Amino acid sequence: MADRFDAIVLGMGPGGEVVSGKLLAAGKKVAVVEKELIGGECAYWACIPSKTLLRPPEARSEASRVFGTGTPTLDLEEIFDYRDSMIRNLDDSAQVNSYQEKGATVVKGEGSITGPGKVEVNGEILEAEHVVIATGSAATIPPIEGLDGVHVWTNREATTLTEVPGRAVVVGGGPVGLETAQMLSRFGARVTLVQHSERLINREDPKVGELIREVLEEEGVDVRVGRRVEKARKNGDGAVVELDDGTGIETDVIVLGAGRRPRVEGIGLESVGVKPRKKGLPIDARCRLGGVPGLWAVGDVTGVMPFTHVAQYQGRVIVANILGGSARANYHGIPRVVFSDPEIAAAGLTEERAREQGMDVASVVLDLTRALARPWTYEQDPRGHLGLLADREKKVLIGAWVVAPMAGEWIHQAATAIREEIPIERLLDTVAQFPTYSGAYLEALERLDL
Repeated sequence: MADRFDAIVLGMGPGGEVVSGKLLAAGKKVAVVEKELIGGECAYWACIPSKTLLRPPEARSEASRVFGTGTPTLDLEEIFDYRDSMIRNLDDSAQVNSYQEKGATVVKGEGSITGPGKVEVNGEILEAEHVVIATGSAATIPPIEGLDGVHVWTNREATTLTEVPGRAVVVGGGPVGLETAQMLSRFGARVTLVQHSERLINREDPKVGELIREVLEEEGVDVRVGRRVEKARKNGDGAVVELDDGTGIETDVIVLGAGRRPRVEGIGLESVGVKPRKKGLPIDARCRLGGVPGLWAVGDVTGVMPFTHVAQYQGRVIVANILGGSARANYHGIPRVVFSDPEIAAAGLTEERAREQGMDVASVVLDLTRALARPWTYEQDPRGHLGLLADREKKVLIGAWVVAPMAGEWIHQAATAIREEIPIERLLDTVAQFPTYSGAYLEALERLDL
């Protein structure tokens, strides 16, 4: 006879952990199924190790830009040791024990749905009223001829590195590519960044890509935009990468940072009549999947917004609904951050998307070094820009972006204003601490042509 639960969570990344933890706290009987490590990609191979590795060279760069300070050295052995401690040495035994102590049944293995409310793992059937799919995403492998014959890294190898390559070609100019290129360059590698689009971070305002490209090139990264990697071939101990313009780049490793794909294969979706879309699983506003009673999906596998904080938010929505509520996900104004140096942060619409939706928009770009005192107290030769986008008809903010120190911390003011549609008239009455980067909002708002 199959084991019976209130809920089975298939995949234990950030979204799955939120669902499991909150249901257990509510007294529900929960089974969690994970084929790799509890904590998922974010905890072991993405968010946590990447931000840990980015911080030491960021601190060194900050020190070099501050007046009257020396430039610290980087101790790679200590950095990698600390990174290993942050990713628990790729050991989730403590997490397994913690969930078991909370009353969860932890099953390690590949789970597959065999019908409504049924999951097979390791030849055994688990049954539950609710099944939550949280299988996440995997690195996209672009169609590059000869890739299987050369040294290739995905984000997993890049964030668990123990030696810095002498040369690296990073494929992809989105968040993963930008962060990885800057990290490797600051650790001493000679880096070439190849982006197929005509600009970096091409889902954001064009100015954002221009600003971060200038930073990377100043630091010695060879940035190639509007170019595609077509071939790779072994060359001695290294490789040669051939671009679509006929140029060749010698490298020791090719780092793939060209996006991610939802993990939908082999989880039994056909048994419940669910057909994945190209971008992910078709959930509704309550995070229900495919109209199947008791079937839910959360996180990257949904393709909605591939961020840890969105997965955690969706997890809260699912739990509220399983517990009898009627919560609906609202993705309006959610922040998105690239942890480069300076940081890139954005929320809401870009101007291009707003105009595509027929909005009458007003926009402003503020050079923080000309408008604020804070950049000058923060560093020599300061940097920073803020862009705001407003709907002239509604008189509310609909978009914002920042390229500046700590942008990921102070983008949340714009995110809240966008999400709650706070009238610009009210925003103009706010008072910011002096001197702070947050003071830029008032300066920019006053310059909007409404």
